[in-house]
Amino acid sequence: MLIKRPADLRPSEITPPELFYDRRRFLQLTAGMAAVSAWPGLAAAGEKLPGLKRGAYVAQDKPTPYEAVTGYNNFYEFGTDKEDPARHAANFKTRPWTIAVEGEVRKPRVFDIEDILKLAPLEERIYRLRCVEAWSMVVPWVGFPLAELLKRVEPTGNAKFVEFTTLLDPERMPGQKSSVLTWPYREGLRMDEAMHPLTLLTVGLYGELLPNQNGAPVRIVIPWKYGFKSAKSIVRIRLTEQQPITTWNEAGPREYGFYSNVNPDVDHPRWSQAKERRIGEFLKRPTLPFNGYAEQVAGMYAGMDLRRDF
Repeated sequence: MLIKRPADLRPSEITPPELFYDRRRFLQLTAGMAAVSAWPGLAAAGEKLPGLKRGAYVAQDKPTPYEAVTGYNNFYEFGTDKEDPARHAANFKTRPWTIAVEGEVRKPRVFDIEDILKLAPLEERIYRLRCVEAWSMVVPWVGFPLAELLKRVEPTGNAKFVEFTTLLDPERMPGQKSSVLTWPYREGLRMDEAMHPLTLLTVGLYGELLPNQNGAPVRIVIPWKYGFKSAKSIVRIRLTEQQPITTWNEAGPREYGFYSNVNPDVDHPRWSQAKERRIGEFLKRPTLPFNGYAEQVAGMYAGMDLRRDF
């Protein structure tokens, strides 16, 4: 399969969600593909994480079916087609796993994934996920605020941004053998965005540990931004004074800005962002500013030109 760079792709080349939803083979591919034996004491995939509570900022929308959430994914490390992550990540090993937190911090530290799972009480939050391709989901994510992790390394006064880096391992992540993007995958947030209570350090969904194709063992979820901002399979978090380079902004600066807030008034150069199609639904719906979280986050961008700083 010829893999194209973002500027070469046409909207018609992106698998539409309505076609995906008719492909019954995806349901067969993804059934029961949650990570096996990843949580201490779990006997098999599909068992629920213990002791979860319902978290704050829960969307009232109906959650997207588990089969769609785990089968219709953008995770280019495992391929560019929507079904590639579920197909190619099935045997991806997420233990052992460590995350280095470094840079402008007083107490740099390497966290084992098992340590992260114990840092703060895990909670379930139902968040909307909006993709830049104009499809959306509603996902019951499991995690805790990223701020709980960052506080433990004590950011210095020079920390203005947070950079996230995904694992670089082309043998385990075959999509990295392509030149569609510059690897490893990098994303970034401004410090206030990273510390906002909506920004979730995420280890699960639907009450279970993250399936491999959804970013196991740990990812970020920032619900007011487009989904590509939510770095997956993270191995390094670095606090910086300068704005970090991000993968999609580097690949297509006219199409993917650093902030990437969901904004129906700023079109992608190749399609409109004014409407979206929720996975499993036929009709489109209007896109909400900040993906429906304007009341919580709009104040962080007061005085900014969100058409320029897109």
